[in-house]
Amino acid sequence: MVMGTALTRSGETEIVVIVKAAPQVGQRHGETVCCAGIDLYGNWLRLYPVAFRTLDDGQKFGRWDRVRFKWRLPTDDGRAESRRVDQDSIVIDGGLKRSERETFLARSIVTGINKEMEAGRSLALLKPRVIDFRAEKKKQVELDAETKAFAALHAQTDLFNTKSIIPTSRVLTVSNIAMKRTTASVTALARIGRWKPRFSTGESATAKNRL
Repeated sequence: MVMGTALTRSGETEIVVIVKAAPQVGQRHGETVCCAGIDLYGNWLRLYPVAFRTLDDGQKFGRWDRVRFKWRLPTDDGRAESRRVDQDSIVIDGGLKRSERETFLARSIVTGINKEMEAGRSLALLKPRVIDFRAEKKKQVELDAETKAFAALHAQTDLFNTKSIIPTSRVLTVSNIAMKRTTASVTALARIGRWKPRFSTGESATAKNRL
């Protein structure tokens, strides 16, 4: 059951989780994870912020799980797919079987992002022609800033359940080896690490950055 429309300010929705991004640390929400999924009608939804580490064990969903939750439209994010999640309402209703995934995703595949942007969408399942993939080493000043942010937030605890906002230990490095890929098998790197992904799909750089 899906309740709520683009015209309402809140509702209840069920989605299949497709994306779980690398955790980010912010001053407002601590360590959070941005997730995205597709509802039973083929619509993309962006769920943020999700303080994944503070969820109860029975609420810690993974990719391909069917998740039901209550939401409201954010006041600081105008993107059509964005939803603020009531974390207490999260319920896992099973998962999508491997044999069902290709069929479920097929209706959402697009071959270019420019048309999606023109339609006001900020999420898409893109089937690109990847011509190059590189990882660029971060500058030391960026690493120092990230380390400082984690150190500052590590001492803080969640206001309601006294759990630490971030874990006691955190791996800040992804790899010490430079990478270069020319296939679509590598889709993302952790944002907190020594490397920043750089890739080209043949579309304009302006379009990529805006998404």
